[in-house]
Amino acid sequence: MITRILGIDPGLRITGFGVLDKQGQQLSYVASGCIKTPDGELPERLKVILLSLGEVIALHQPQQVAVEKVFVNVNPQSTLLLGQARGAAICAAVSAHLPVAEYTALQVKQSVVGNGHAAKEQVQEMVKRLLNLSGTPSPDAADALACAICHAHGGMGLGGLATKGFRVKGGRLI
Repeated sequence: MITRILGIDPGLRITGFGVLDKQGQQLSYVASGCIKTPDGELPERLKVILLSLGEVIALHQPQQVAVEKVFVNVNPQSTLLLGQARGAAICAAVSAHLPVAEYTALQVKQSVVGNGHAAKEQVQEMVKRLLNLSGTPSPDAADALACAICHAHGGMGLGGLATKGFRVKGGRLI
């Protein structure tokens, strides 16, 4: 049985998306890209994210959605804006009656790279290798694909290893 997963890396300027198929432990690339919002008023930008992700969902028909959680930024205003972009992304998924899973950046990087504090370039390279891509995806698309990979691997990767009762320290399970 094939499960199609949509990964979303929300951002107010650029929202990355990545679609992959999971069959058993095998992952296959389907599509990825970026939704760029125009400068302007916040409601209009959120509308672009909502409608564009709705189009991605209609086109690729995912069965599950994985979204990266908001991290608390130094600038509270930036964190609030990112949260609103994330809300628009989640609304696009739930409007299509899709289940949404949420993962921290630490979980995503741990799952894909094996280090929760990996650099963006490391994430891009590992996504390229794991999905056997001919080229390197953009940072936002790579983050979205990484989120989908994390979800496909059960949240922390590790090949379905039970992670209950463990905690993460320094990007490692202890």
